[in-house]
Amino acid sequence: MPRKINATLDVPHWPAPRRLARGGLHRMAWRDMGRGEPWLLLHGGPGSGCSPPLLAPFDLQCQRVIAPDQRGAGDSRPSGRTAANHLAALVADLEALRRHLGLERWSLLGGSWGTVVALAYARQHPDHVARPVLRGAFGLTRSEVGGLLLPSARPGKRVAQGDWPVPHGAALPQALSGLSQLLQSGAVTVPSLQAGRGWALRERRDALHGLRRSLRHLSGKDATAQRRLWAGLQRQQRRALAQLPRPRATPADRQAQARYRLQAHYLRHRGFVRPGELDAAVLALARHGVPVDWVHGRFDAICPPGNSRRWAAMGRPHARLQLVASGHLGAEPAMLRALRYCVAAAVGDSD
Repeated sequence: MPRKINATLDVPHWPAPRRLARGGLHRMAWRDMGRGEPWLLLHGGPGSGCSPPLLAPFDLQCQRVIAPDQRGAGDSRPSGRTAANHLAALVADLEALRRHLGLERWSLLGGSWGTVVALAYARQHPDHVARPVLRGAFGLTRSEVGGLLLPSARPGKRVAQGDWPVPHGAALPQALSGLSQLLQSGAVTVPSLQAGRGWALRERRDALHGLRRSLRHLSGKDATAQRRLWAGLQRQQRRALAQLPRPRATPADRQAQARYRLQAHYLRHRGFVRPGELDAAVLALARHGVPVDWVHGRFDAICPPGNSRRWAAMGRPHARLQLVASGHLGAEPAMLRALRYCVAAAVGDSD
């Protein structure tokens, strides 16, 4: 669900995007890297876009990674556009890209919101999916979304309120409606600045909470790497808090407004997912015998591990579950090691 958090990773060159014309004004950006077994990389958000750190689970000598930015996100154009932007359109875009590339099947790696897109695509096109690897599955529940956006008195959830436009006691539909109205205009105003900056603070707050909890269960190199990641996010959070009252918009603020406009749009419509549809997708994959790897951080403060536990149980005997000592981020050492294992195992199974 949240936007990507910066992390220092050794990743290859990030090429300029190509774009595929879609319905209306939409042009989907995508990148094609590596060689070997094809993988579709599905970013989180909604509204984030792919970036170089998301390549870390792959060996580009063995895997070919196709990394699209979903409608209105990342380098796709128009940026932040919500018209004709819904889950069915995202699925259609991915299938159009598969046909454009001439691929018969590809494996899927999706994280957070990307797991929702992966399940929706796999349900519609199971014959074109070799194996999904799903990290930090997002269930689109009120508790997940409300935990991010609604003010809370719980110690682990506190963050500087500043001028966050969601008042204490607000209901979630009211909060999402108000945020959507603030962010829907292309113009950056003081209230929309406060909404975008406050949203980012909340995402980072919850990522930090999961990192901090997982540190108690790590040792050696994993603990060192986790502390380094935690310290980097803490520095970002301090800088963001210092920026909070400043009235002038930066280029990063404009990008954030487009991103959170899309995120508010999707969350307000519960991801354009009807009740039971995600369960139906999991069951459909099981019926088709598609193997699925579910990987989740035991200390994820954004998407609860129960999401992956439940769906892995529903997908047996073709589903495998790994609960690892991490929070929500794919860059955390235990999570990254698990993802690399799953990707390598998927390639081995296809040989």
